[in-house]
Amino acid sequence: MDYAGLVDEALGRLRAEGRYRVFAEIERVPGTAHAMLRDPDGTTRSAVVWCSNDYLGMTAHPAVTAAMAEAVAYGAGSGGTRNISGTTSMHVALERELAAWHRKEAALLFTSGWIANLTALTVLGSALPDCVVFSDAANHNSMIEGIRRSGATVRVFRHNDAAHLESLLRAEESQRPRVVAFESIYSMDGDIAPVADLADVARRHDALTYVDEVHAVGMYGPEGAGIVAREGLESEVDIVQGTLGKAVGAMGGYITGSARLVDLVRSYGAGFIFTTSLSPVVVAAARASVAHLRDDDAERVALQARVASVRAALEAIGVPTLPTESHLIPVILGDPVRCREAARLLLDEHGVYVQPIDYPTVARGTERFRITTSPLHTDADEEALVRGLADVWERLELPRAGELPVRTRS
Repeated sequence: MDYAGLVDEALGRLRAEGRYRVFAEIERVPGTAHAMLRDPDGTTRSAVVWCSNDYLGMTAHPAVTAAMAEAVAYGAGSGGTRNISGTTSMHVALERELAAWHRKEAALLFTSGWIANLTALTVLGSALPDCVVFSDAANHNSMIEGIRRSGATVRVFRHNDAAHLESLLRAEESQRPRVVAFESIYSMDGDIAPVADLADVARRHDALTYVDEVHAVGMYGPEGAGIVAREGLESEVDIVQGTLGKAVGAMGGYITGSARLVDLVRSYGAGFIFTTSLSPVVVAAARASVAHLRDDDAERVALQARVASVRAALEAIGVPTLPTESHLIPVILGDPVRCREAARLLLDEHGVYVQPIDYPTVARGTERFRITTSPLHTDADEEALVRGLADVWERLELPRAGELPVRTRS
């Protein structure tokens, strides 16, 4: 069997479709939105990063780096799984901080948000006998995988459609355990879910609610606790899942909820039980970041001001963006090959780094950039972005606002 040939054919199909992914090797400049990019030949060049998930610039915040430096005394790693020597006082303290942040009884740390979703939804769907999971059509891959692996019955409701969710719940005649799973902010379109409506429908039909807030924690609501908190729905949502790797600026994921539900996931979740726990250095950094974000709105205020400015500037030059209420700015190109060429020109000629996003992350024909701003971006950075996009849009004859029929969902 020619395995090498089969592998080459599979990779060749990606290249032919313009979907083969090339990673940018970057060295970020602390305290700025700039980075040095290293090319394959070893040369470096400066660029402004407009696609980072470090939404608030917390990765290099002085309080965060100071906490990391102090925690280095405990070593680089935790030494084991949480059950076998990997539970430190820092892990426990961070879980208590996260539970308090979301007004929940308990929290549980994971090595990533992806693993948190996968593990928690697998446990809920399998440990609750004959469970039915109602999943938003646009849910993240990690949620879909967790639900699928659970073996639960799955009902998919139309994206952000509370009426369709209700019709599916009504049609489920038997008194089976039910979980309604959705996100508060969907990262590729930047849209915000009608959390209150969905939670209300779930509650009236005696279903548990599971809300992924990875693109909202740190960013919205009192103390930056997310959309659920902004809407005053902490008591209406059973499990809030979040990440430490985006606005918090560290890494890892978590769930928060009742002590009973969290204990269920802790006791049954293979993705938690068999994984080495987060490094104490990372845990200390995350706790310092969360504490700062609970106490100070400065980063959130600066971010929203920059988001509004960039949106207005892109609208003025006719670059097509999806209308959203969130901090995410999807810029639609609609073609994978031209999307990658546009990204190359922006980097090579304007020092602007954005990452092409294509299928399967988004539907075919809706290839895009997802521009993310931060409090670290300056007026000069913004001017370079707008100038670069205007140039590339003209040179590649890309569609202007109103010219591209956008179908954002598969």
